[in-house]
Amino acid sequence: MLADDTYNTASTNVQLSCIPEDTTGLERIMLVAQGDLQRLLSTFFARPIVVQCIYANASPRLRPASPENLITQSRQVHLLCANRVVCIATSMVTITSPECERLFLDEKFPIGQTFRQLRRNPRFSLLSVETLTVRGKRELRRTYTLETEGFVAEILEVFPDRDMFIQGEAWLLEESDREGTCASVTENKPDWLKINMESVVH
Repeated sequence: MLADDTYNTASTNVQLSCIPEDTTGLERIMLVAQGDLQRLLSTFFARPIVVQCIYANASPRLRPASPENLITQSRQVHLLCANRVVCIATSMVTITSPECERLFLDEKFPIGQTFRQLRRNPRFSLLSVETLTVRGKRELRRTYTLETEGFVAEILEVFPDRDMFIQGEAWLLEESDREGTCASVTENKPDWLKINMESVVH
């Protein structure tokens, strides 16, 4: 586990291991977000964060979700701020409770808001962190899981341009290169996100 979060009555300590040496303090905060990334990004940019669903493909819902009747969904969303893509999240969600099925698939709460509706803090495991240069932009990527009873999400997040965390408002006002960013993510899907594009959400 790359993120070790410990506490006692007098102190809290979060240690990150095996992350790029040039990771900034603000980036480290984003890397340990546990279902509240949208809140952190909105706080940083002082603007709303909008969730744009790119695709959401669910397994058949023949019976209510249960440990014996798993329902899965593969999905990708873009987090937008001032019409710029600030994060691309590609996820595989496994649902085993009717309450989580209702919130996530029927009421269509995003992953982070589903945990908030459940009033639960998810178990967080940071699986990998890497930086890449794609079409001249410095990307920051993380893969992690969020878990609670009845709901598990494994998520790949891509921050398409690390300059956003340095320039802030000035970066938002630059011309967006959305097509190039999305193409780079599609070409680098992890093995656990093999998508059946013919399935749909019911």
